[in-house]
Amino acid sequence: MTQLDVRPRAGDTVSGVVEGDVRGKGLGKGSVGLVGSAVIGISTVAPVYCLTSTLGSTAGEVGMQMPAIFLAGFLPMLLVAFAYRELNKAMPDCGTSFTWTVKAFGPRIGWMCGWGLVIATIIVLSNLAGVATSYFWLLAGEITNNASIAALDDDKLVHIVTCLTLIAVATAISYRGMTATKGVQYALVGLQLVVLAIFVAMAFQKASAGTFDTGLDFSWSWMNPFAVESMAAFTAGLSLSIFMYWGWDACLATNEETTGSTKTPGRASLIAMIVLVGSYLATGVAAQMAVGSGGEGLGLANEETSGNVFAALAGPVMGPVLGILLFVAVLASAAASLQTTFIPVARTVLAMSTYEALPPSYAKVHPRFKTPGRATVMAGVATGVFYTVMTLVSENVLTDTIFALGLMICFYYSLTAFACVWYFRGELRRSARDLFFKGVFPVLGGLLLAAVFFKTLYDAWDPSYGSGSTLPGLDVGNVFVIGVGLLALGLVIMFVTERRSPAFFRGQVLTKSTPSLVVED
Repeated sequence: MTQLDVRPRAGDTVSGVVEGDVRGKGLGKGSVGLVGSAVIGISTVAPVYCLTSTLGSTAGEVGMQMPAIFLAGFLPMLLVAFAYRELNKAMPDCGTSFTWTVKAFGPRIGWMCGWGLVIATIIVLSNLAGVATSYFWLLAGEITNNASIAALDDDKLVHIVTCLTLIAVATAISYRGMTATKGVQYALVGLQLVVLAIFVAMAFQKASAGTFDTGLDFSWSWMNPFAVESMAAFTAGLSLSIFMYWGWDACLATNEETTGSTKTPGRASLIAMIVLVGSYLATGVAAQMAVGSGGEGLGLANEETSGNVFAALAGPVMGPVLGILLFVAVLASAAASLQTTFIPVARTVLAMSTYEALPPSYAKVHPRFKTPGRATVMAGVATGVFYTVMTLVSENVLTDTIFALGLMICFYYSLTAFACVWYFRGELRRSARDLFFKGVFPVLGGLLLAAVFFKTLYDAWDPSYGSGSTLPGLDVGNVFVIGVGLLALGLVIMFVTERRSPAFFRGQVLTKSTPSLVVED
């Protein structure tokens, strides 16, 4: 193994680096292994949180084809994961999508790809904090058997203050570094997967016994995505499914801190994806067999419970005692992901700042914890502000931002996939492996996600899309306003940054020939 680790010397400046120089970032090397990296990927996705937030919405869009949609969403993610793996082998850099797309397509497209990742993370952090807050008060009400305590979540002021407190705690833990993060994550991820397995087993038992009138017998037709009634319903369901897999790339964001930085993150991401698709399929099939996918009673598509399925199913499926465990698991899932989701956004901002695409102050790394401290705090503050504003403006913040998040995910994942093909275009004829893993698979994944992006954008213009709510005075759906508005904000910030830091945007800082900080073979 050869290793290149060039740190800035005393007196070095951030600017004035010519092509070919290596930018040292100062992150703690060797902090994470294969298992730890996979756990971080699973935790960031937060499978239990994703299931309680989207099981009902997905069933409402595609009915009994929900398991098929979970598989359909897994396919483009798997194809894009191959692109991430190949890019990481060649260029292990914590800037991931930002760094790779800059090297492939140039500074402006790369900057917007980095913005897409950052804003997607801010959106999901706000959702995680909101779900964690709701389950905190629901759990408190269950434990004390006091409905008035659970009802505190309906008090907007109490909800916002609790949410901001959770964001602050998660920010503080992430600020202290990867070692602190790993210790918490092993326990929280293990807890949620065990409780999810118990829920699945008990749901199958209830289905077998015919406990609920709305239950269904299993059918292989559930695995047929072509049975979805309309393309609009399929796209909406697929957007939700893609959201449920988002976050596995956190494994890649820790590449400069991972043992075996060129190979371990890619392997960890694939392990995380397999665990996730297995969990989603088992839970989706079990829940559908137990209570059905309709809109009546405990049916998954019931509008009164679809936004928080496990809150409705915990008691009926698992009983009053074990049901509390499901509340704990959702809270643990949201809290764990709230913590680890700071990893990719902070490291992307760190890389963007290091390469002069953002102000140099965000390139500061804590001397003791070896974390991008200022970038982590910035992410926490942005999350708190975004969630507070959205909560005050919209009564359907969780539903609409999840749909908008799907747009951001498709945007930067597809760009990264296309960057892989373009970057390696000269190597595609060397072998069948290079052709498929660096060319065919990434371009298919990119095309699928790009198609979902544009179809969702088209559908979101309709005010009835998502929650069906609109901002006052606008005849456009909130999902469209949020998604397009955030991308437009990114363009404005990019143009302002270009005036203040022209070297990066002239292609003088980060180019295809710029070596990575860490090179292993």
